[in-house]
This record gives sequence, C-alpha cells and structure tokens, in this order.
Amino acid sequence: MSDFLYPRSPYDRQFEPESLTFNAHLQDFSQRVDYIYGLQTGSKLSSKEAYQQIHILWKHLKVLLSEELR
Repeated sequence: MSDFLYPRSPYDRQFEPESLTFNAHLQDFSQRVDYIYGLQTGSKLSSKEAYQQIHILWKHLKVLLSEELR
C-alpha cells in the first residue's frame, strides 16, 4: 500500500549524499503537488487554495535545499 501511495523512482546516478537527498526532497515535493492537483481537479480544493498550498510546499522545499547546501 505504501509503495502505491508513495512511489519512489530508483536513483540511477553516481551516489553522492547531496544528490540523493536532493532527489528525495524533489520526489516528495512532486508527490505532494500531485495530490493537491488531484484534489483541485476533483473540486475538493479551489484553484486559489491549491496554488497557496503548492506555494507553501515550494517555499519549504527551497528552505530544505538551502539547509542542505550549508
């Protein structure tokens, strides 16, 4: 069930901890945006609410990535 709800693509590049972390954060962001999009398409969220939630996720992703670069 978890694999269905939270699919992960295999990491096929040269292993570097920073790249692996970046990939994991990006996949998480993508999955969450997909859920928000599905809710908006199914009329469970307004376009404005969906935009606001995705904007918050984007800011959160930027913070996570900037912390990783320190």
